[in-house]
Amino acid sequence: MPGTVASIYRHPVKGLTPEPMTSVRLDADAYFPGDREYAVEVGPSGFDPANPKHISKQRFTVLARFPALARVKTRLDDATGVFHVGDAHGFGVETRLDTADGRASLERFLQAFLGEDAPGKLRVLESPPGYRFMDHPQGYISVMNLASVRAVAQAIGTDIDPLRFRANVYVDGMKPWAEDEWVAGSRVKLGGAGLTVFKPIVRCVATHVNLDTGERDIDMVEMLRQNFGRDTLGVYLSVSSGGEIKLGDTLEG
Repeated sequence: MPGTVASIYRHPVKGLTPEPMTSVRLDADAYFPGDREYAVEVGPSGFDPANPKHISKQRFTVLARFPALARVKTRLDDATGVFHVGDAHGFGVETRLDTADGRASLERFLQAFLGEDAPGKLRVLESPPGYRFMDHPQGYISVMNLASVRAVAQAIGTDIDPLRFRANVYVDGMKPWAEDEWVAGSRVKLGGAGLTVFKPIVRCVATHVNLDTGERDIDMVEMLRQNFGRDTLGVYLSVSSGGEIKLGDTLEG
């Protein structure tokens, strides 16, 4: 059963607000455009931009480590390059991520917001060419089946915001767990792009966080294990042939 693209998101800064998109152009063998291009390290992470290697997400300001970050709302304006960041009390800054002074402004804001919870100095890192701050080094693009999310919500008896799972593309119209039929290396067609299945996404405590309150209110990993005997939800894929995808496009695989 084919699915339909219900929503598309990028995450300009790892761990911060997902941003909705109406369309995106995917290029073969490349990461999802504008996704996780920046990350904020907590104390020295060991990341070397001249020799970039995968770094554990626990070295960064992410929801798995700092659930209160869900209360910080951010937005990158592509037309101006201005990055907006603010909290629920109206305190915030407008800055830039492509300048040293702009990144320092974001560092100061997050340092003040997290306070003593951040045990080390914060520093905004920019990804060098060919690298992104992904949870998995081969997680080029992530796709979530909304029917599977609803199946989990029904099993645990509470609504679940799909954005807890921080995917790039959310697809509706398939049966629950249809993605389990995609074996590693198989191909799917998403709009005008061709994707190759890599692996299911292993979930972590970031999915426990309520995106409105910044508190852990669902033990999602345990719920997946208790109700479905699994700790995965969603799929990582790579781009085998480039093309545009937009809202309403079809996923076939």
